[in-house]
Amino acid sequence: MTGKRALVLGGGGVTGIAWETGILHGLAAEGVDLSEADLFVGTSAGSVVATQLAGGTALSDLYAGQLLPPDGEIPARLTPLMIARYALSYALPGSAAQKRGRLGRAALKARTPSEESRLAVFSSRLSISDWPSRDLKVTAVDVSDGRFVVFDRDSGVPLVRAVASSCAVPLVWPPVTIDGHRYMDGGMRSVANVDLAAGYSRVVVVAPLTRSISPAATPQAQAARLGVPSIVVSPSREALAAIGSNLLDPARRKPAAEAGLAQAAAVADAVREVWD
Repeated sequence: MTGKRALVLGGGGVTGIAWETGILHGLAAEGVDLSEADLFVGTSAGSVVATQLAGGTALSDLYAGQLLPPDGEIPARLTPLMIARYALSYALPGSAAQKRGRLGRAALKARTPSEESRLAVFSSRLSISDWPSRDLKVTAVDVSDGRFVVFDRDSGVPLVRAVASSCAVPLVWPPVTIDGHRYMDGGMRSVANVDLAAGYSRVVVVAPLTRSISPAATPQAQAARLGVPSIVVSPSREALAAIGSNLLDPARRKPAAEAGLAQAAAVADAVREVWD
């Protein structure tokens, strides 16, 4: 046991980035500053927020950015056909990695915006371009075989590409090329990958999404297996209404961020009990 604290940030689209930012900013205002974590784990949307916090960007600045018009963002939506393709990939026989690989191969064939356009979005979205000195783990999945990978500053991978790959929702966004391999959203393994915080003595998980195809892969189940004080914070009913049904809609950023900020007061004492 290290005696150190980990902050785990899960996936949830552009609205997930906004809601996470709002609730983290609100918690800091309540005296619970999760940006003081010793380890940041980021999956999909959470990789964007984790990267900026690990890089030292102030929560107040991140929150203010979520309230601006979503210029430069590309609207998108998970269609019913895409969701059915997800379900089929995971329903057919095979190991967990084989199922992810099945979806990954479908992602390679999908019609999406160009990889270059997506990398440009992340270059403008992130406040830093190099790996921070603080411990940061960014998750992704190799589309060829479903292998789960974790990028950090020792991986030799450009930070922007690591984060873009973690956010590459299959069938919606293009897989990202790194050293000859293509990678997709780390949320295809778990929406938060809480188990990467193993060895830390206190763990706070902020997860816009908590459902999983496998009950063992939910943030709550993964946190419970750590065997240390932990808490999973997810959107309230009011926050879910503000986020809306399309997690990839940039127009919902502002209401999602404001809902996170409003929710913070209700969860601050429970989070403080774990964090402090």
